[in-house]
Amino acid sequence: MEQHSDGLRVMVIDDSKTIRRTAETLLKKVGCDVITAVDGFDALAKIADTHPSIIFVDIMMPRLDGYQTCALIKNNSAFKSTPVIMLSSKDGLFDKAKGRIVGSDQYLTKPFSKEELLGAIKAHVPDFAPVEHAS
Repeated sequence: MEQHSDGLRVMVIDDSKTIRRTAETLLKKVGCDVITAVDGFDALAKIADTHPSIIFVDIMMPRLDGYQTCALIKNNSAFKSTPVIMLSSKDGLFDKAKGRIVGSDQYLTKPFSKEELLGAIKAHVPDFAPVEHAS
């Protein structure tokens, strides 16, 4: 069991390998411990094992979409206080409203910038302090 990292544990759920890799690279550079999942089912199994501090979830995914995944996370008493940030390539009012209904804490439009990603973490995890040296 290698739990050497004391970084913030962040989960990124997206069916796009590019998005997962981009987010993982950005987050690891600031000292985060990143767990990735390809869809909602994959994520739910990993969330129980890893207890992330914050979760980024894509809306459009096969099998279990981001809304369903967020609702399942928020309906679980152990994880309902975990911030869930929705990721979407659509910037529609309807999508944002639906995200709020299922309990998401914030909504980011893809492609997101490093600043947006870190800003979301800082907004929901008050004791997060990015480390700008890791590479």
